[in-house]
Amino acid sequence: MDVPEDQRARRLFGGGAMAPGNLAASPFRVDRDRIVSSPHFARLGGVTQVISPGGSGLLVHNRLTHSLKVAQVARAITERLTADPRYRDLLGKLGGCDADVVEAAALAHDLGHPPFGHLGERILDTVARQRFSLPDGFEGNAQSYRIVTSTEIRGETIGLDLTAAVRAAMLKYPWTRHTYPQPHVRFLDPPPRGASPPPGDPTRGSAKFGAYVTELNDLRQAREPFRGRLADWQQTVEASVMDTADDIAYAIHDVEDFHRVGVLQQGSVATELMAWQRDADELRALPDATVDATARRPGRSVEQLRRTLRRKDSWIACDDAFRAAVEHVRLELVDGLLAAPFDGSIEAEQGVARFSARWTRRLIDAIEVRPDPPVRSGHVLLGQAQWHEVQVLKFVHHRFVLARPDLALHQRGQARSIELLVEALHDWLVDPEETARLPRRIHDLVELSEAEMAGLVDDPATLGLITRPTRAELTAMARGRAIIDFVASLTDGQAVALLDALSGRSRQLWTDSFVL
Repeated sequence: MDVPEDQRARRLFGGGAMAPGNLAASPFRVDRDRIVSSPHFARLGGVTQVISPGGSGLLVHNRLTHSLKVAQVARAITERLTADPRYRDLLGKLGGCDADVVEAAALAHDLGHPPFGHLGERILDTVARQRFSLPDGFEGNAQSYRIVTSTEIRGETIGLDLTAAVRAAMLKYPWTRHTYPQPHVRFLDPPPRGASPPPGDPTRGSAKFGAYVTELNDLRQAREPFRGRLADWQQTVEASVMDTADDIAYAIHDVEDFHRVGVLQQGSVATELMAWQRDADELRALPDATVDATARRPGRSVEQLRRTLRRKDSWIACDDAFRAAVEHVRLELVDGLLAAPFDGSIEAEQGVARFSARWTRRLIDAIEVRPDPPVRSGHVLLGQAQWHEVQVLKFVHHRFVLARPDLALHQRGQARSIELLVEALHDWLVDPEETARLPRRIHDLVELSEAEMAGLVDDPATLGLITRPTRAELTAMARGRAIIDFVASLTDGQAVALLDALSGRSRQLWTDSFVL
């Protein structure tokens, strides 16, 4: 295979030639077009961002609108940085920063999010590890990478055959769960953000990771142009831009959403923030156990946040910056956006638009590039003041939305639905009398997974196993991965409709809710 002169533009298949249907001259623009024309991208319109889009109309973001906003912010950051003479040489030294690469990676970064968003991700991870003995489990970022490299089909290639630069830019966490690189990043002190195991379970490997071992060779090839420029565990500059843009978009539009639907109330947010401001010195003197035991009292949750940031991100956390951030968010959010309930009027919409535009510009203007960033940061990062403001905005979302009992009630039902759907599909898959009537897509995914695992079986450590699996164990693992891949490719509505059909609750034989 002829290798393109630009190693960043290298693809796994077809050399530098353009595939039929490609309309753009730039290989990175071609990648962007391939991503947005993928059915996996279209399905994101029916996938939860925070609450399921089915009953919320136009009021809240879904994974598609979130991805579009991340791409918008990421491109704006790139254009600003590449136009700044202070960073031009540094960006080149670190491997490049192309606006088309960043936009493509931002559009693709959530392709792997399953039905019901992060909730579905947690459930599928548990099921994959405990029910199907898959050491890699399930992770949304790794699933996104799997889609563009393995399970999506475009013409004669496997995956979308994206360039190395775009695939590398998708890797927020450029390591596998257990085994790559060696020594594994979770053993660094401190480990990179996302690399630590979940609390209380060190055997599970990194909480966040960018690729399953079945895509490890692809990851290595994507990262090859950056060898010698970046550590194995370090994000590319383009991945760092995408990651920062994701944080910005998430922090802002989730606040917008829950103001629109009336969940975020001025009084409760004001009480929490102002109580901490009033009692900050007294709270700082309390033991951790006392603060944790009284977390429901006003101001205590903010104090917990301050301590968490000091513990986990001492490289940037600062009490003065934190105090200023709480004040700035109080002024902008409590005294600004939340001062009047959202009523759907033009004036209310203009207020939301002004809030979003003001915050987005403030955060983009605070982006900087560092040649030697701390381990828990990428090369592209927010300034100290704005970093703290994003943490406070995200706290407001977690404290006053995600911690609500009514949301928890809804999510427990969704979690149970995912578990039941996986089990029902597995029962169908292993039923010898139903083999001929099983959805062809599941057959294809089983064949793909069997071939992948057969190629790794001689090195069980790569799979995260101590001993070589038996034929039966390998088949069970391949079937499990296929079911996980299938369920992860559904929208919220498709998952519900498919479970209804498999449970006998649906009387409709032909439906466009899912394609079999």
